[in-house]
Amino acid sequence: MNPAPAYATLGDLSPAKRIGLFTCIAFLGLLIWDFSGLDLWVVHGLADGSGFYSRGNWWLDTVLHLRAKQLAIVIYLALWVMVWWPQSFLRQLSRLQRAEIMVGITVGLITISTLKHFSLTSCPWSLQAFGGPAVYVSHWSWGVADGGPGNCFPGGHVSSALAFVGLSLPWLASGLAAQRRIGLRILMVVLLCGLVLGTTQTLRGAHYPSHTFWTGFICWMVALGNHLLFGWLSQRQR
Repeated sequence: MNPAPAYATLGDLSPAKRIGLFTCIAFLGLLIWDFSGLDLWVVHGLADGSGFYSRGNWWLDTVLHLRAKQLAIVIYLALWVMVWWPQSFLRQLSRLQRAEIMVGITVGLITISTLKHFSLTSCPWSLQAFGGPAVYVSHWSWGVADGGPGNCFPGGHVSSALAFVGLSLPWLASGLAAQRRIGLRILMVVLLCGLVLGTTQTLRGAHYPSHTFWTGFICWMVALGNHLLFGWLSQRQR
């Protein structure tokens, strides 16, 4: 009698299937949050009728908002230089892979900026409940103005961290377990930085938590599509 086939484990999945599974789980979690109503519950716990308690906090405004953005610009420019003069772990990648990373980051930043430009969603600090002119309208209500200035969805500041998710993909897509571990560590660092910056903006009243989550997912999908495109280009060059 032949033994029954064993169930596949996460360790048995190919890199492509692991990335696909991660993407599906992230999207499902995002939808659950979006339809839970927790956005409003969170911001109402951080403000009253006169505004957000931490809006003028020096650490949030100067260090984690202004200085963090400036640091992200320096890192971004340094990574562009390293397309041609790689340092440290980037030496493990080909020039095409390093170019892939930078194109993915750049397109991610442009995508978030473009979406914000056309968004009618206003920031939490613009709500009437906190002294502003707007009423709450879900960002799913496309084309419906909320009476505020808009241009708040998705999160722009947090994209200065989360746009870097593509930095992990050349390693995550590798067939070698050691390289996938490097990719996972890079991804975790990027997501942690994004969480810190996203939390900063929520505490200040600049964004709902979902704005951070959507920024991360959009940047991930852009980076993933870019990775597939560069993979196709690599095949064409052979």
